[in-house]
Amino acid sequence: MASYGIATHLTATVFLLPIGLRRLFCSSSLYLKNPSLFRSKIWYLSDPRWKNLDLYFLAVALPLASLTQILIFLSFSSHPTYRFSFLHQSLVLSLYWVLAILFLLRDCLNVLAIADNFLFMFAGIVFFLEDMAIGKGVSGLIGGVVYGLCGDLTVVCGCCCLYLAVKPRAFFAEFFLSCGLVLKGTWFLQAGLSLYMDAFSFKGCKKLVVTPQGNENVELRCDLEEDGLRGAALANLLFVGHAIGAFLLCMGIFWLLSSNRNWRHSETHGPLLAGLESETALMRALPELELE
Repeated sequence: MASYGIATHLTATVFLLPIGLRRLFCSSSLYLKNPSLFRSKIWYLSDPRWKNLDLYFLAVALPLASLTQILIFLSFSSHPTYRFSFLHQSLVLSLYWVLAILFLLRDCLNVLAIADNFLFMFAGIVFFLEDMAIGKGVSGLIGGVVYGLCGDLTVVCGCCCLYLAVKPRAFFAEFFLSCGLVLKGTWFLQAGLSLYMDAFSFKGCKKLVVTPQGNENVELRCDLEEDGLRGAALANLLFVGHAIGAFLLCMGIFWLLSSNRNWRHSETHGPLLAGLESETALMRALPELELE
């Protein structure tokens, strides 16, 4: 169980951290090019298409990760709590995969005409469903605090997606969504290290407690109540440190892009910007046509 736990958290970090940094890099580049033309996208494509290998990687990796969670679900036949925990995680990964496929169908294969507003709304709903699945089967004070903070970050990301579905030009929502993904990536790694590895466990607390049935329970058992309270306080302090670090990293990237145009994403000079400019010119021309 411990190896499954650290592998799951590491996989989440590998997915979330690059996606958050890429979103911040692309959206900030587009916003700094012309703030009045900014419009958030569910995914920022590169030109030429072969540079979008990360999107194709997600389209292949997400179903494999979901299948792995289903196999783990079937292996825990004697522990229904963990079985349904892995089943919930598998369903959430499947929904994220559906989101990636919908975007590929729309922008790469031109099969479906799906608006970004709908995709943002779909992503927001998936984030809220993920919040319901995070921490299932986890007990103990420290585990509850760690996964509770993960759930709070997921809710923030979901709210940002729903807000962007209504107001796609709100860069602050895009910025907080990117920061939230970066922070989720680093915090999932911290959660895996703190809960599943002896070298990073809190002082006075044991990593995993084995139940009489031989099943490992995800719980940090502390010798004294003071140890548990101290561990929960340290978990909150670590989260504050992660939040400050992620925010400073995102602000640093934004500052570097604003001070050096050569570092900005190439999409700001490609077809996306041209499409936004033509759309804005058409919107400006409509009132003149109506007056005539």
